[in-house]
Amino acid sequence: MHDIYESPLNTRYSGSEMKYIFSEQKKFSTWRRLWVALAESEKELGLPITDKQIAQMKEKVDDINFEVAEAREKVVRHDVMSHVYAFGEQCPDAKPIIHLGATSCYVGDNTDLIVMYEALETVKKKLVNVINALCDFAMKYKDMPMLGYTHFQPAQLTTVGKRATLWLQDLVIDYEDLCARLASKKLLGSKGTTGTQASFMELFNGDEEKVKKLDILVAQKMGYDRVFDVSGQTYPRKTDAQIISVLAGIAQSAHKFANDIRLLQSLKEIEEPFEKNQIGSSAMAYKRNPMRSERMTSLARYVIADLQNPYMTASEQWLERTLDDSANRRISIAEAFLATDAILNIYLNVAEGLVVYPKVIASHIERELPFMATENILMDAVLRGGDRQELHERIREHSMQAAKTVKEKGLPNDLIDRIASDDAFKMTKEELEKTMDAKKYVGRAPSQTAEYVRKIRRTVVRKNNDLLGMTAKLNV
Repeated sequence: MHDIYESPLNTRYSGSEMKYIFSEQKKFSTWRRLWVALAESEKELGLPITDKQIAQMKEKVDDINFEVAEAREKVVRHDVMSHVYAFGEQCPDAKPIIHLGATSCYVGDNTDLIVMYEALETVKKKLVNVINALCDFAMKYKDMPMLGYTHFQPAQLTTVGKRATLWLQDLVIDYEDLCARLASKKLLGSKGTTGTQASFMELFNGDEEKVKKLDILVAQKMGYDRVFDVSGQTYPRKTDAQIISVLAGIAQSAHKFANDIRLLQSLKEIEEPFEKNQIGSSAMAYKRNPMRSERMTSLARYVIADLQNPYMTASEQWLERTLDDSANRRISIAEAFLATDAILNIYLNVAEGLVVYPKVIASHIERELPFMATENILMDAVLRGGDRQELHERIREHSMQAAKTVKEKGLPNDLIDRIASDDAFKMTKEELEKTMDAKKYVGRAPSQTAEYVRKIRRTVVRKNNDLLGMTAKLNV
């Protein structure tokens, strides 16, 4: 259909796995699983619920009669009660005990948590694959010198691989945050209307131990071993803020990486993949615009901005419950995950296909290296009997003239020729040129890269070996 709005996150950017996690089918089948878990738990704790009722419910868990639920919601204006009604239509024997003792947040909030944690697992899988791709790239180019920049002005040399470790480290920080969130995951459980479990106390004739057991038993049947100790009607909305903060962190890291690639592509040193039939510009046929990296920064900006939603929602909750979170959360949480999924798809696609241009990198080094080598030249000249202060001033003057030649006349850097012609330095051009080996000026960059990549492969990549093997192709 082309006559109604559809989110580009769905039609253009995110992957099928993430789209399913936030689908209506996933949501409402999880509601039904929660109703089955509740009925099973209540039966085990002594309520008069039959195996036949539970079997009938299980049979229809995934066979959702959406039309019935949608029609009912138009009448009652309540999504949970509409689905209770629709489930009951399919399970007539179980109808009297579906949702017994529960409030809407029993299915709504527990499902939201389950969905978010499953979505985090998908994010983790893609994040690990991007980390692995950057490890490979960093090791491949760990020894290749390139200009390092501060303030986007040439500074000391680094290596291509060392620069990649900076991108890698950002993602490792995100990975650690993500794992911390998964390690602390818990469900709301069965807390009742204001979190006091009063309805369940009524069902179990005031037996607190059974009510407490019900709370954890339901969670265990859904694959969780913990629930929130206390709550109002909802789980603490701070949880949403914590989870989306992980996504915003990934977005920030991806934004930084993508901006760096955009800068490097402008310098013609490193490029993102560019397909054979790809068009860079509708007007300028020669252009190779960094479309993927630009898309990453665009989507990342959206996720970073979206982080304000859960923070505001958590701060706005009144007492035990207010409903001004509902519409916002339906949009902001799903879209944060869908956009992050799209970002990681692009990131993996770019990281696996980065193109390095060694000759361009070398030419840029050649233009700047004479300036960077001046400290070494100064030391050598002093050892040959020169006056350090006098030589420093001469190097400063020669450097200013060489820079003027480059900037004003567009000529090559002639600093080495100028120093060779200055008798104060007592150095031939051949001797000076021996100082122009770029690898002498990268410090520990190669070993730093190798050490860090070995560490990350040990602590992240190998630990998640079962998640590797992904490739990423863009929809458009």
